[in-house]
Amino acid sequence: MNAKGDLIARLVSLGLGAPTFEAEAHGPAHERTFHVKVWAGGQVLASAEGRTKKDAERLAAELALRGLDGETAPAPLAAAAQSEAQVWPIYAQVLAEAVEAAMEFAREDATLDDVRRDAGRFYRELLSDLGHGPDEA
Repeated sequence: MNAKGDLIARLVSLGLGAPTFEAEAHGPAHERTFHVKVWAGGQVLASAEGRTKKDAERLAAELALRGLDGETAPAPLAAAAQSEAQVWPIYAQVLAEAVEAAMEFAREDATLDDVRRDAGRFYRELLSDLGHGPDEA
Protein backbone atom coordinates (compact mmCIF):
# COMPACT_ATOMS: atom_id res chain seq x y z
CA MET A 1 0.00 0.00 0.00
CA ASN A 2 1.24 3.48 -0.91
CA ALA A 3 -0.74 5.55 1.58
CA LYS A 4 0.47 8.94 0.35
CA GLY A 5 -0.26 8.11 -3.28
CA ASP A 6 -3.62 6.61 -2.40
CA LEU A 7 -4.55 9.69 -0.37
CA ILE A 8 -3.55 12.05 -3.18
CA ALA A 9 -5.57 10.03 -5.70
CA ARG A 10 -8.61 9.89 -3.40
CA LEU A 11 -8.65 13.62 -2.68
CA VAL A 12 -8.12 14.56 -6.33
CA SER A 13 -10.90 12.19 -7.42
CA LEU A 14 -13.20 13.88 -4.90
CA GLY A 15 -12.26 17.27 -6.36
CA LEU A 16 -10.52 18.36 -3.16
CA GLY A 17 -7.02 18.74 -4.59
CA ALA A 18 -3.79 17.17 -3.41
CA PRO A 19 -2.98 17.23 0.31
CA THR A 20 -0.14 19.16 1.92
CA PHE A 21 2.15 17.44 4.41
CA GLU A 22 3.56 19.73 7.12
CA ALA A 23 6.43 18.22 9.14
CA GLU A 24 8.17 19.38 12.32
CA ALA A 25 11.23 17.71 13.82
CA HIS A 26 11.58 17.43 17.60
CA GLY A 27 14.40 16.34 19.87
CA PRO A 28 18.14 15.98 19.47
CA ALA A 29 19.58 14.45 16.29
CA HIS A 30 20.15 11.05 17.90
CA GLU A 31 16.54 10.86 19.21
CA ARG A 32 14.67 12.87 16.59
CA THR A 33 10.95 12.38 16.08
CA PHE A 34 8.82 13.93 13.38
CA HIS A 35 5.29 15.24 13.78
CA VAL A 36 3.36 15.50 10.50
CA LYS A 37 -0.01 17.10 9.78
CA VAL A 38 -1.90 16.37 6.56
CA TRP A 39 -3.87 19.34 5.23
CA ALA A 40 -6.53 19.48 2.51
CA GLY A 41 -9.20 22.04 1.85
CA GLY A 42 -7.79 24.30 4.57
CA GLN A 43 -8.35 21.64 7.25
CA VAL A 44 -6.16 19.13 9.04
CA LEU A 45 -7.17 15.63 8.00
CA ALA A 46 -4.81 13.77 10.34
CA SER A 47 -1.55 14.02 12.24
CA ALA A 48 1.01 11.42 13.26
CA GLU A 49 4.49 10.99 14.71
CA GLY A 50 7.34 8.79 13.59
CA ARG A 51 11.08 8.23 13.96
CA THR A 52 11.56 9.37 10.35
CA LYS A 53 9.74 11.99 8.33
CA LYS A 54 8.77 9.33 5.78
CA ASP A 55 7.23 7.09 8.46
CA ALA A 56 5.31 9.99 10.00
CA GLU A 57 3.96 11.06 6.59
CA ARG A 58 2.94 7.49 5.72
CA LEU A 59 1.13 7.05 9.03
CA ALA A 60 -0.60 10.44 8.73
CA ALA A 61 -1.74 9.52 5.21
CA GLU A 62 -3.07 6.17 6.46
CA LEU A 63 -5.00 7.94 9.24
CA ALA A 64 -6.40 10.47 6.78
CA LEU A 65 -7.58 7.65 4.49
CA ARG A 66 -9.24 5.95 7.44
CA GLY A 67 -10.95 9.23 8.29
CA LEU A 68 -12.23 9.57 4.74
CA ASP A 69 -13.52 6.00 4.94
CA GLY A 70 -15.40 6.90 8.12
CA GLU A 71 -13.25 4.72 10.37
CA THR A 72 -12.27 7.66 12.57
CA ALA A 73 -14.44 10.55 13.65
CA PRO A 74 -12.24 13.62 14.07
CA ALA A 75 -11.45 14.55 10.46
CA PRO A 76 -13.91 17.30 9.47
CA LEU A 77 -13.21 16.67 5.82
CA ALA A 78 -14.29 13.03 6.19
CA ALA A 79 -17.87 14.12 6.73
CA ALA A 80 -17.72 16.36 3.67
CA ALA A 81 -16.27 13.56 1.55
CA GLN A 82 -18.85 11.05 2.79
CA SER A 83 -21.73 13.45 2.21
CA GLU A 84 -20.76 13.48 -1.48
CA ALA A 85 -22.70 10.16 -1.73
CA GLN A 86 -20.48 9.25 -4.66
CA VAL A 87 -17.29 7.25 -4.44
CA TRP A 88 -15.31 7.25 -7.67
CA PRO A 89 -13.08 4.26 -8.40
CA ILE A 90 -9.39 5.11 -8.52
CA TYR A 91 -7.31 4.11 -11.52
CA ALA A 92 -3.82 5.50 -11.02
CA GLN A 93 -2.84 5.60 -14.70
CA VAL A 94 -6.06 7.35 -15.73
CA LEU A 95 -5.62 9.85 -12.90
CA ALA A 96 -2.02 10.52 -13.96
CA GLU A 97 -3.18 11.16 -17.54
CA ALA A 98 -5.89 13.52 -16.27
CA VAL A 99 -3.29 15.49 -14.31
CA GLU A 100 -1.05 15.69 -17.40
CA ALA A 101 -3.96 16.89 -19.53
CA ALA A 102 -4.91 19.50 -16.94
CA MET A 103 -1.34 20.80 -16.88
CA GLU A 104 -1.17 20.87 -20.68
CA PHE A 105 -4.42 22.81 -21.06
CA ALA A 106 -3.92 25.15 -18.08
CA ARG A 107 -3.79 28.88 -18.69
CA GLU A 108 -0.47 30.58 -18.00
CA ASP A 109 -1.92 32.31 -14.95
CA ALA A 110 -3.61 29.15 -13.60
CA THR A 111 -2.97 28.29 -9.97
CA LEU A 112 -2.12 24.83 -8.71
CA ASP A 113 -5.66 24.57 -7.31
CA ASP A 114 -7.04 25.37 -10.80
CA VAL A 115 -4.99 22.54 -12.29
CA ARG A 116 -6.05 20.15 -9.51
CA ARG A 117 -9.71 21.03 -9.99
CA ASP A 118 -9.46 20.55 -13.76
CA ALA A 119 -7.63 17.23 -13.33
CA GLY A 120 -10.41 15.99 -11.04
CA ARG A 121 -13.05 17.11 -13.53
CA PHE A 122 -11.21 15.46 -16.47
CA TYR A 123 -10.86 12.27 -14.44
CA ARG A 124 -14.53 12.11 -13.49
CA GLU A 125 -15.68 12.94 -17.03
CA LEU A 126 -13.42 10.31 -18.58
CA LEU A 127 -14.58 7.62 -16.16
CA SER A 128 -18.21 8.57 -16.78
CA ASP A 129 -17.68 8.36 -20.55
CA LEU A 130 -16.16 4.89 -20.09
CA GLY A 131 -19.06 3.74 -17.90
CA HIS A 132 -17.01 3.61 -14.70
CA GLY A 133 -19.00 6.15 -12.73
CA PRO A 134 -19.24 6.44 -8.99
CA ASP A 135 -20.54 3.78 -6.69
CA GLU A 136 -23.36 4.91 -4.45
CA ALA A 137 -22.06 5.28 -0.88
